[in-house]
Amino acid sequence: MSVLLEGEGSLASWIQKEVVLNTTLKKGDRGKAVRRVQEWLNLQGFGLVIDDDFGGVTKKQIQHFQEDRGLRVNGIVNPATFQELVSPLLQVLTPISAGNHTFPNMVLKYAEAHLAQNPREVGGQNCGPWVRVYMKGNEGSQWPWCAGFVSFVLKQAAETLQMTAPIQGSGSCDTLAAQGKAAGVFVKEPDLTRGNKTLEDLSRASIFLVRRTPTDWTHTGFATSFDQISFDTIEGNTNDEGSREGFEVCSRSRGYGKKDFIIL
Repeated sequence: MSVLLEGEGSLASWIQKEVVLNTTLKKGDRGKAVRRVQEWLNLQGFGLVIDDDFGGVTKKQIQHFQEDRGLRVNGIVNPATFQELVSPLLQVLTPISAGNHTFPNMVLKYAEAHLAQNPREVGGQNCGPWVRVYMKGNEGSQWPWCAGFVSFVLKQAAETLQMTAPIQGSGSCDTLAAQGKAAGVFVKEPDLTRGNKTLEDLSRASIFLVRRTPTDWTHTGFATSFDQISFDTIEGNTNDEGSREGFEVCSRSRGYGKKDFIIL
């Protein structure tokens, strides 16, 4: 597994915390490791209250999960059970073959891989393991994660192709816009309406930015296909209403009004 590396081929520290369990957890244990187990039980459909306390309910739900997955049913979380709990995250961390893919195509493949695993918040606004992975270990109401999702996928694609991404990435929509402008790949909405740029310029895959003012962007994601009326997306921290403060990665169709783009 070779994504978002630090040093000599090891996963970044904030990712290791999410996918590696170096101990065994059982009834009576408390703390952050227990919280991660409870988060993943919820994400896997075995709902319970997240309280950092490995009590009887957590043991029962672990037993149900182990039975569902064909594991030894003992209510104890060893590394094997934990790996099964976090399997959706491990799936998206698995490198995709570089093949003959261009950078935009590789970005789309990784974005689709994330979408297939239904990343979403758990335990509070902008909280949970998916958010922490996208936001370098950070979570909470002050950490909207749409730009973090975009930047994570860009990093995965660039590492797979052993290249430098067109922009560095950031947890901030405004910073993404500034990076796009500095790299000469930023397309303003008027560029499209006036014909200075065409949809063909965007069709290689792009990042979209929802513009509130000429200097403030409030939401971002990937534009995956285009027509004259709308474009399709894969975007994080949104919901069925298209909110910029949603709870999941999902696919949407959006109009061009108040949207700018970064060409990849």
